Amino acid sequence: MDATLKNALAQPAPLLFGAIKIALPDYTLRLLDGSAVLQIGGEIYSGRDDYFGTLGGMSDLSEEIGDDSPEVTITLMPPDVSATAVLSHPNMQGSVATVMVGAVDAATGAVIGTPEILFLGEIDVPTIGIDESGARTVEFTIVSVFERLFETEEGQRASNGWHQSIWPGELGLEFMTGTDVNLYWGVKPPKGSSVKSGFSAAVAATLNTKTQNV
Repeated sequence: MDATLKNALAQPAPLLFGAIKIALPDYTLRLLDGSAVLQIGGEIYSGRDDYFGTLGGMSDLSEEIGDDSPEVTITLMPPDVSATAVLSHPNMQGSVATVMVGAVDAATGAVIGTPEILFLGEIDVPTIGIDESGARTVEFTIVSVFERLFETEEGQRASNGWHQSIWPGELGLEFMTGTDVNLYWGVKPPKGSSVKSGFSAAVAATLNTKTQNV
């Protein structure tokens, strides 16, 4: 943590703020959790964005060990249907989001030190809703970049088309039209599974022949 910020937080009644930055494809959204305007690292954050409205809320952040990657949920309150449609568009998925907390000098209104980054992730799923007052909302689930470690890569195939979609012009699988060998890429093979034909059978037969010859 920044030493200046750490010192400010040690005071009896620090003036805290929360901020979130979302790098959308064509726009960077910078919001505060209150009605203010602050300069953070040369960038301006405000309580209300002219295009996408305000920050309605955020789920609790916690540190724990488990089989799921950490995530946080934030709620935005867009001003109109157009902004709601843009925020919920599939292109928003994968946008980098940064959640920060910092302190403000009550006398000058300046940010003290460098805000602490509480969460750095990417937008996963947007959900459109209506709050208790009848206002429209867009809820973003923001997942850690470690979420990618849990992907099973089910779309990967031992085929020329897929191979060249990743490495264009690489012709290592150009003449592969099919295989009866189960290739598990990105996931563990099922427990207790065995293959009795094709490549595996040929290898097994070769090993068996060599064993008998010895």
